[in-house]
Amino acid sequence: MIKTVIFDLDGTLLNTLEDLKEATNFALSQFNYPTRTLDEVRCFVGNGVRKLIERAVPENCQNVEECLSTFKKNYSEIMYNHTAPYNGILKILSDLKANGIKIGVVSNKFDAAVKELCKKYFKNLVDVAIGQADDVPKKPAPDGVFKAMKELNADKISTIYIGDSEVDVETAKNAGLLCIGVTWGFRDKRNLDGADFIVDCPNDINIIIRSL
Repeated sequence: MIKTVIFDLDGTLLNTLEDLKEATNFALSQFNYPTRTLDEVRCFVGNGVRKLIERAVPENCQNVEECLSTFKKNYSEIMYNHTAPYNGILKILSDLKANGIKIGVVSNKFDAAVKELCKKYFKNLVDVAIGQADDVPKKPAPDGVFKAMKELNADKISTIYIGDSEVDVETAKNAGLLCIGVTWGFRDKRNLDGADFIVDCPNDINIIIRSL
């Protein structure tokens, strides 16, 4: 019986892509670097904001740290402009909560933004929100998931992980958890190879969890 669900954030619970693109291009423009399209940024995300910026800047760029700092500052100011939960997400979180299931979020986005976004959009629906920090290795390392599970007093047998990318599938495997891959996020179905289940709409999550 599933008692705890750990979600990825970007591309799983929230569509953050437009704001990520705007902050990326703002940072690039400050250094007169070429800007990036939405599809390019879609391909760059998933391994944390440092990797996003490293992929976005020109090859052999010497200003990665400055560009990253500019991105973080701007993103903190604009991250609510276009971001919103995917259709059906608030209902599924409410249903899980009503059934006594604990909910955690583990993301490669920097920790302050993860906590702020979860607070704004999900309020008391999310019990624990963990983002990238110096003491928590990024996914696909399982450390963030284990930290969330510890705070939620959860065990592997009764916990399932849900995400939208190959990074999430690998994270779940590294943590020894069952994995649900979602197809509405930043990657397509072929990137979810290895997930135990693949779903096309949030309500399917409930169906799977009830069956376990």
